[in-house]
Amino acid sequence: MASHSEPPAKRRKKGLGPNVIKLPNGKTLSLEGYLKPPVKAANPVESTQPPASAASAASAAAAAAAAAAAPASSSAKPDDAIKRRKKPETGSKDQPRKQHAGPGGKEDALFKARQELPISQYRSQIQSAVRQSDVLVLVGETGSGKSTQVPQFLYHQSWCKRRKVKLPDTDREVSVGGMIAITQPRRVAATTLANRVSREAGTPLGKGRKDGDVGYSVRFDNNVPRGTKIKFLTEGMLLQEFLQDPNLRDYSAIIVDEIHERSLDVDLLVGFLKQMLAGDKAGRGGIPLKVIIMSATADVEGIQDFFRDIYPEGRQQEAVQALRIEGRQYPVQIVYEPEPVPNINDALVETVLKAHTQEQFPGDILGFLLGQEEIESAQKLIEERATSLASNVPKIKVVPLYGQLSNEAQREAFLPVKAPFTRKVVLATNIAETSVTVPGVKYVVDCGKARVKQFRPRLGMESLLGKPISKSSALQRTGRAGREGPGKCFRLYTKEAFDTLKDADLPEILRTDVLGAVLTMKARGIQDVVNFPLMDPPELEAIHKAMLQLHFLGAVDEHGGITPTGEKMARFPVPVPFAAVLLAAAQPEFDCVLEVIDIISCVTCGGDIFIQLQSEEQQEEMEEARKELHRREGDIITILTTMQNYTAENSDRTEWCKKRGIKGREMRQALNIRRQLRGMCLKHKLLAEPAPADPQAFVPISPEAAEKLLKCFLRGFASKTAILQPDATYSTTEGKHTVAVHPSSVLHGKKREAIMFLENVFTRKNYAKKVSAIQAGWILEAYQSKYGSPGEW
Repeated sequence: MASHSEPPAKRRKKGLGPNVIKLPNGKTLSLEGYLKPPVKAANPVESTQPPASAASAASAAAAAAAAAAAPASSSAKPDDAIKRRKKPETGSKDQPRKQHAGPGGKEDALFKARQELPISQYRSQIQSAVRQSDVLVLVGETGSGKSTQVPQFLYHQSWCKRRKVKLPDTDREVSVGGMIAITQPRRVAATTLANRVSREAGTPLGKGRKDGDVGYSVRFDNNVPRGTKIKFLTEGMLLQEFLQDPNLRDYSAIIVDEIHERSLDVDLLVGFLKQMLAGDKAGRGGIPLKVIIMSATADVEGIQDFFRDIYPEGRQQEAVQALRIEGRQYPVQIVYEPEPVPNINDALVETVLKAHTQEQFPGDILGFLLGQEEIESAQKLIEERATSLASNVPKIKVVPLYGQLSNEAQREAFLPVKAPFTRKVVLATNIAETSVTVPGVKYVVDCGKARVKQFRPRLGMESLLGKPISKSSALQRTGRAGREGPGKCFRLYTKEAFDTLKDADLPEILRTDVLGAVLTMKARGIQDVVNFPLMDPPELEAIHKAMLQLHFLGAVDEHGGITPTGEKMARFPVPVPFAAVLLAAAQPEFDCVLEVIDIISCVTCGGDIFIQLQSEEQQEEMEEARKELHRREGDIITILTTMQNYTAENSDRTEWCKKRGIKGREMRQALNIRRQLRGMCLKHKLLAEPAPADPQAFVPISPEAAEKLLKCFLRGFASKTAILQPDATYSTTEGKHTVAVHPSSVLHGKKREAIMFLENVFTRKNYAKKVSAIQAGWILEAYQSKYGSPGEW
């Protein structure tokens, strides 16, 4: 009856149970759904969130009540947030998605590992800073997780959605944004990080996968699934994309990682990005491009100043912000040598074996060496010595890691050893200093040196010497031992030697040939390359020399403007002189595109294709096996003959390489480059039709065709020539410097009227590598083809 019924409010009050709480604003919140076991459905779907306990549910409700009662507060400033080490908010749509694979599954482990990274505490601060600014400089200490997590923090943000816009003063509609690019200085970092992040995002990269959130693009290797939101790529590949689309319309943000390495490509890249930010955004339909600069040891103030001068004074602080992220670095004990070591390779082998037998197991070892040759030598010695270890000592698995290894071979360094009771020893170049973490490493052996290229504009040659690393590099190497727990670093140099090291390495643009950089600027429409915005401009002499070389190659005209030929050259991912040779090869007078591709593929595969033999006995044995490959014309025709024989082999190419002392790994990489260059030449109409498929019967090149091929190479390398002198030495045609034929050349010890060389390097003396015999008159012909007869010069 109505008269005896209680008012609704009283009924609710009476009905409050132990699992219902009243909030300060008068509303109630039931916890029944959290506390009662869920009703099983016919087809259960596993939750992406772990079930909450009563205590956690109550605390969540209490937090919600406190939030409802508290007045709204402004978001914390980035610097304040960092000091507080604020915990990330849970439950937002931008939180990492937890992928389940059953109890203890790999996806659960990945999710947990992500949550434990130091950078996860700064998710909201990073999102806020990027949203508010045009440029964010993010300094994250080693081990903070910035390379893998920052793009995942951002790609769900509203500003990162792909949008259709109309371009000003036109009815044309274009799509802008939707993807984040994150650049890396090295191929191994780009591919390794992409594979890691793709697994974290729940769309692991794999052969045949057509869709996914994460992809990568490196030179001669591209894996970008449909729907990619995060794309890892080398700096050079993003520069190539700049040439295709100066507005970078595919991207909402560009993350430049590891800027402290200061490669030539990254300096160019940030210069182009600065120009974009200073522009009117018309090419992007008014949609801004976000730029995030990341590093562990960058000069924050210098980078901020570099970008800030494009903004008015009142907006500089807001437009270019900086955040510092604390890392997760465990203590690392440093052990120095009491005296300088006489032989670095021997010392590293001894130290690795000593650490293996005396230091705690498990715990892998990471050794830093100069280059591929030193790594292969040390690997052989360690493996030989490991066979005589006592049975109670763990076994050793040695894994190399350097830039020119295939992706599969590089990946092995990052995988745990499957064999039981086995310690992994990774022997690496400075490729392992930054960007990627080699899991399981507890001990580091640092040789204290790195092989550094140094170009000398006045001499027109490049030196490649092992030089002491900087203090910054030494600290990076040491830090590798403290990523997952306390570690130890054995430095193969004295404490006094460390104190004399430079604080940081010289930027690459100040020590290498800028020919490719100048062509890239010209291809992007930069007329005044001298005043192009660079953090550290190169010497004027280096730029002038590059412009003269580009003019000879036909890439720029008399006024310094880029030519159609130069635009084509810039699109090929090979050094500029090789691009010039490729274009010349398509001309009717040469008609040798396929042969040029074969040679370029072998020369640019990352190392010499022939194994360098140490003993005279080995050299004599291999000389007989290689007799069918060696050509009297020199190294270029020998390389061509080797590739043609290799591709004609249709039974066992691995055994074929082994018998002739040829590096199978390099040949496989050369085949990959060859396939892609053939495709590019077909696209750019340098080839009229696709090349016939392998294997093709080997037909040796005739002397007449070999002469024509060498003359074609002179169109790119006329300046890399030398004439035989009366004293039996060679003098370069440019600069009149004495040059010796490298011992690895088939022309070593032989005298010819003149030589052409593809590489010029100074080690103990000035060496010519990849040498071919030519006639002196051919050099004059090459210059006349460009400048006419001498009377017209």
